[in-house]
Amino acid sequence: MAEARFSQDDFMCPVCLDLLKDPVTIPCGHSFCMGCITDSWDQQDQMRVYSCPQCRRIFNPTPDLAKNIMLAKVVDKLKKPPGHSYAGPGEVQCDVCAGRKYKAVKSCLVCLESYCQTHFDHHEDFHSCKRHKVTETTGQLHEKICCQHDKLLELFCKTDQQFICVLCLKYEHKNHDTTSAAVHRTEKQNQLKETQRRFQQRIQQREKDLQQLREAVKSHKRSAQTAVEESERIFTELIRSIEKMRSKVTQRIRDQEKDAASRAEEQLERLEQEISDLRRRDAELEQLSQTQDHIHLLQSFQCLSTPPESTEVPNILFSSLFSFDSMRESVRQLRDKLKDFWKKELRNISDRGPTTTSYNIPISSLWIQTQLINGFICPTGTE
Repeated sequence: MAEARFSQDDFMCPVCLDLLKDPVTIPCGHSFCMGCITDSWDQQDQMRVYSCPQCRRIFNPTPDLAKNIMLAKVVDKLKKPPGHSYAGPGEVQCDVCAGRKYKAVKSCLVCLESYCQTHFDHHEDFHSCKRHKVTETTGQLHEKICCQHDKLLELFCKTDQQFICVLCLKYEHKNHDTTSAAVHRTEKQNQLKETQRRFQQRIQQREKDLQQLREAVKSHKRSAQTAVEESERIFTELIRSIEKMRSKVTQRIRDQEKDAASRAEEQLERLEQEISDLRRRDAELEQLSQTQDHIHLLQSFQCLSTPPESTEVPNILFSSLFSFDSMRESVRQLRDKLKDFWKKELRNISDRGPTTTSYNIPISSLWIQTQLINGFICPTGTE
């Protein structure tokens, strides 16, 4: 069965006379560019009559337009002939193409040029009488030509460890140990395989190291998170303990204040009563001293001369009113001890460095509570 052949003329838009762009097919069977048929029908909006630009068939209302996917693929292939694609980054470009260059498919070792499929066909036709030596696409063709004799480098001189051409072998490298590039490549191939084997072993080892390092990082992060959570718990417990101890100390101070104030109030009332009695007795004596009645003075003096019962204020009552200095000093000492303790422990944590695999912060809430109880709750040594 004969193969069907198409040309670009078979896929021209009847409106713009160019290859179809985003082709759409309307109900009458004709195909147009999406933009062309849309513009044509926009111009017919006032007449409310929409027709095919090619066969004049009328549509009312306008049919929905959708891109013809199959036709678009065919047109795209016509735009890019087989074996032709633009050269991308790192690919060898055709040396003959003007403007944007196609990807080269062959390189000529005589012309020292690389060609796309079209230009390679032209090259082969032009040199059909005497074929040039061509090779698979390769870049840097000038490096494969002897700079002294302008010949292809086909041999390798083992004596001088360099590639040479046939004229080099005849003159400069005469009687040297030489071999063909193909044979030398075979010798190097074994070395290449050994080098590749070492590289693969090194890759495997590095992948193993990479996996171990990743696991170590994950473990490190988990350990750090555990340390943070544990330290938060301990600090919360510590703060709660300090708050509790502070409340107890405050209550102890208030209790002592209340007790001392209560006893002082009793003594104040007695002293005030005694002062009142003494003043009253002093006034009676003053009045008695003014009387002219000798008998009355003598009779009353014996009774008034005896002073009322004296109220004694115990010394301990005075000392209890000034006993909070030792309490304050105990609190200060505890604060200083805690500061010194934290500075020392934080230095120890820092000195361990980031390579530690666990973060067991040396904070014992039980030890802290014991210190608080021994040095904070009972600053005077009594309960």
